Amino acid sequence: MFQGSRSSKWFRSPIRFQCSNQVLRQNKTSGTAGTYGTIGTVGSVRLDQWLDIACLYKTRSEAQKACKLGKVAINGSVAKPHRDVKVGDKLEISRPMGRKQLVTVLGLAETHLARAEARLLYEDRTPKPTPEEIEVRRLERIYRAAATPPTRPDRDQRRTLRRLKRGD
Repeated sequence: MFQGSRSSKWFRSPIRFQCSNQVLRQNKTSGTAGTYGTIGTVGSVRLDQWLDIACLYKTRSEAQKACKLGKVAINGSVAKPHRDVKVGDKLEISRPMGRKQLVTVLGLAETHLARAEARLLYEDRTPKPTPEEIEVRRLERIYRAAATPPTRPDRDQRRTLRRLKRGD
């Protein structure tokens, strides 16, 4: 074997694999530094990952986008997606139509959990909407439903339109 092949960037030493396997085994048994679906065993997690795992956004990319647009703040300062979240942090998430969701982090996890378990990761401190806000939202929904463009005309409607355009 050539002596230079070991120094190649494509070569992975078996020692590195052994070390990583030992670390994985150690984490799996002790549960201290690893993340195997347990809540609260991790010191900190990326903000975008936590928002996705806690089911506050549907996908991680959606959470990243919200962070990049400045819609998520941790402890009063706007946060980027790579910022670490710790237990006790207070998040403020800007939602559509000027609403703000206030959340306190109670637990951390790096792997996806069931929605019921994910709700245990945070405490929602968002105040209840006032009756006026509820009425405004209802009116907005009605307005949007009326203002949406009609669907594509079906065959009978297309024939009627052609007749009207031709003057028949």
